[in-house]
Amino acid sequence: MRRILPFAAAMLLAGCATAPEPTPEPQAPPPKPEVKTDIMGLTSGELIQRFGQPALQVREGQSLKLQFRGRTCILDAYLYPPVGSVGVEKVLSVDTRLSNGSDTPQAACIASLTRG
Repeated sequence: MRRILPFAAAMLLAGCATAPEPTPEPQAPPPKPEVKTDIMGLTSGELIQRFGQPALQVREGQSLKLQFRGRTCILDAYLYPPVGSVGVEKVLSVDTRLSNGSDTPQAACIASLTRG
């Protein structure tokens, strides 16, 4: 009986053991919402929807300049009507700069100004 007791105890403990759970593979973080950084061809209404009310609006002849300011940069969007006709102005040129006047990449400035 004494010889069976250690064997029985070992079998009992073996029954309690479980297989190790597989380590879950790390998952990639969810993708961030894509920020469109190309504003060429947008109308003034589309710009306002994306960036909010402009800090400055200047009309020069048939063209329109809208300026949007953020904490990190300033964006000037120049809108013009279709060539040779009257119609809705669309962005044909963009300038971006830091508040000190230094150039900054357009994509970074547009992303920082885009409303969440």
